[in-house]
Amino acid sequence: MLSHVDRIQLVVPDREAAVQTWEAIFGAEKVGEGGSRVLNAHVTTVQAGVSEFDFLQPAGPGPVQDFASRWGQGLYGVGFATTDAGRMARHFDSQRVAYTEEKGRLVLGAAETHGMPTTIAPAVEREPVGAISHVYEVTNPVRDWQETAALYTRIFDLDPTRYSPIESQRFGYKGTLTLFDPPARLDRVEITQTWGDGAMHRFFQRRGPSLYMCYVETDDVLGLAARLEANKARYANSDDGHPEVGHFIHPSALCGMLMGVSRTDFAWVWSGRPGLAGPGAAEIHPND
Repeated sequence: MLSHVDRIQLVVPDREAAVQTWEAIFGAEKVGEGGSRVLNAHVTTVQAGVSEFDFLQPAGPGPVQDFASRWGQGLYGVGFATTDAGRMARHFDSQRVAYTEEKGRLVLGAAETHGMPTTIAPAVEREPVGAISHVYEVTNPVRDWQETAALYTRIFDLDPTRYSPIESQRFGYKGTLTLFDPPARLDRVEITQTWGDGAMHRFFQRRGPSLYMCYVETDDVLGLAARLEANKARYANSDDGHPEVGHFIHPSALCGMLMGVSRTDFAWVWSGRPGLAGPGAAEIHPND
């Protein structure tokens, strides 16, 4: 019932500074200014590619203020699109999922998921802008990936036959990709169960079930890297031998949020359909 990842929500100390960062790095455009009664937050929205990023600041007591008080800034929530919001609401009702309707969107708190505040919005078409194509993934480290996959299958009415298993010894996790509409799209939640001394496991040890990072696509990985360098933004190539296939943008560059970047279609290498990733892509695979 979910069609794609629609937006990313970040808690930030200065919305205007966040806008300037996204403009400089991603060529984003400011598209909205307002607020959320449910989150009790001021909201500024930019578009990069066809995706939107909401920058949140507390307007008073509520979930955004709680996040800011505990963690300062960073990745707060995710928004998914659906082609039938009414049907989604009826499904939530049938599954006894608590939600609040606000401005035509369905808002779920982290208690309804495993640490993933979620907004469901009607799908809309947008003309892409800037240096990325779109956001296609959020990563949700949890205590038991199978239990979380079963929960999301049920509450979001997803098809588990579309899922793709994922495991990385390099980064220390195992789980699944809840692909919404393969092979047409890569969009999904990456559910992970972590171990070892890697960054994701350390993050999970501090925060428990939550959102760890997001992933975007671009047709020009090296061009985006040049924009990062021009803005003195910290990043690392995902594969030192093939810098053109992707990189990781450090949280210090993006208001406390880790972002992965991959070349268009390259993520199919680890998403169950390596043949869609392009000639030679399967031999590179930086996530082993």
